[in-house]
Amino acid sequence: MKLKHVLPFIVMLHSLKSYSQDKDTVVNYDGKVVTLSPVVIRSGTDVKAFIKRIEEDTSFYKAFKNLRILNYTSFTDIRMLDRKGNEKASFECRSRQWASSSCRVTEFLEEKSGGDYYTSNGELNYYTAELYSSLFFSKDTVCGESNIIGQWKNALADKKGIEKHKAQLKTLLFNPGANISGIPLIGRKVQVFDPAHADNYNFSVDILEYKGSPTYVFKLKVKDDLSFFGDDDVVIDEMTTYLDYNSFEVLAKKYKMSYNAGVYKFNVMMEVELGKQGNLLYPTVVRYQGEWGLLIRRSERGLFTTTFSNISL
Repeated sequence: MKLKHVLPFIVMLHSLKSYSQDKDTVVNYDGKVVTLSPVVIRSGTDVKAFIKRIEEDTSFYKAFKNLRILNYTSFTDIRMLDRKGNEKASFECRSRQWASSSCRVTEFLEEKSGGDYYTSNGELNYYTAELYSSLFFSKDTVCGESNIIGQWKNALADKKGIEKHKAQLKTLLFNPGANISGIPLIGRKVQVFDPAHADNYNFSVDILEYKGSPTYVFKLKVKDDLSFFGDDDVVIDEMTTYLDYNSFEVLAKKYKMSYNAGVYKFNVMMEVELGKQGNLLYPTVVRYQGEWGLLIRRSERGLFTTTFSNISL
């Protein structure tokens, strides 16, 4: 832990211990019921400003966009499972992305696959693996890349069919909580901070240690007592965001999402840790576990882990 963090963190821990008998404090902010831990109360945090900052944050999504313009080495491990959890297929690779002048390409340094990961003609046999590969691999040089968020949003309007579905799913996975146009029957249900949906959740703010430093922890979780119709209005079941105590930058995010209606069926968990290269945030670790399916494709279960290192511009 850095020296400048030691004293305030010790004070916060002492405060939390000293007032362990205190009850959490519940406040109402813009229609959201938020539970604050005793240590948050005694830290003097401006809770309204804090929550507003989380609502408006784009840095997490931006971190994934930054991968489009960075050089990096990645290690990927993919396991596809049957309904009993047995491994059906696997894929491991170590790769290097080279990015320059708005173009990028992936160089595969090591690669190993097992089971029916590929079809007999060498195509990917799993839709989930195809989606994942389109996110992090580019066997052919792709140009016109950018880390500008608006450009990615506008790109949805130019896509059709399966490519549009891929783009929508990418946004849902890596920008949880943002509205995504065109996803049948889901629409604005992912907007957890919108007054129309915020009443489905319990929100909480705490200050905890994360990797040796004091960290804000903001959590939302769907209420246990939702009615049948209320539960149908939920896509994001739970989300925990870790933020730097001083800069409020997102350090990590964990979230669970599920839905079963219309074109899409999914029940997935994601864990993402972020690092920094200069002023650019980027994912250091991405973990995925769950089931995903489309009406026109069978459901698929998988475990995915990708780590990123050797980052440079």
